[in-house]
Amino acid sequence: MAKDTFFRKKATLNAGGRLIDLSSPKVMGIINLTPDSFFAGSRKQGVTEALQQAAKMLDEGAAFLDLGAYSSRPGAEDISVQEETDRLLPVVEAMAERFPEAVLSIDTFRSKVAEAAIKAGGHIINDISGGQLDEAMFATVARLHAPYILMHMKGTPQNMLKQAHYEDVFGEVYDYFVDGYYRLKQFGVHDVIIDPGLGFAKKTEHSYALMSRLQDFNLLQLPVLVGVSRKTMIYKTLGVTAEQALNGTTALNAIALMKGANILRVHDVKEAVEAVKLFEASSG
Repeated sequence: MAKDTFFRKKATLNAGGRLIDLSSPKVMGIINLTPDSFFAGSRKQGVTEALQQAAKMLDEGAAFLDLGAYSSRPGAEDISVQEETDRLLPVVEAMAERFPEAVLSIDTFRSKVAEAAIKAGGHIINDISGGQLDEAMFATVARLHAPYILMHMKGTPQNMLKQAHYEDVFGEVYDYFVDGYYRLKQFGVHDVIIDPGLGFAKKTEHSYALMSRLQDFNLLQLPVLVGVSRKTMIYKTLGVTAEQALNGTTALNAIALMKGANILRVHDVKEAVEAVKLFEASSG
């Protein structure tokens, strides 16, 4: 059923002049240019390590690479714009030169970082705050003509766990997307992807409540990104660690695909690409 809803959703992105077809689900590989991201296996320090990981992910079938230089784990250290830029730009420039075919997503909630990274060779802005932490973000994205990932979060990475209170988590997240998309359209942003922000200002039960109704976000007729990779909602439920949560990640990725997810944001590209292949084979 989920696959049949795709014709009603926007199914293409224009990323730097490249038309990307999302009617077939795509995989986004995570490369964290931070020393403190929650999953140690995703941390790549410096240009050389990042390029090696990019090569591996692209070879395994990643359609996007998501580069982040500010850790968004709960309680993460707040770093300056300058430090975030210093970590990020050399890698963006190196990847744009080494892998010109790669589509680079920039994981930042700061408009100055976003603008510098797009000008350095990035293509997409992935904003965990949905424009809430930088009032200049929407105008900046519009000026750059970049696709924008509108994620739901409340508060900041430093205090978001204290914000995890909802009367109706699905209804509140849905209304947030309606409002955010309306404002983005007012600025002239045309390519918008929504991300329910599983684990961000959400307790485990909130994240599973959103997963259970993921297909209902298709009513917004926008591409949906799901990021569950190795998160607390998996490893605490299973009684394991983030390092042991790959199997659980694959299981939830498969469920997300069946409910209409267009992009899987993951640490483990090979396994996610296999999940997409099997999903498509079983969907006819």
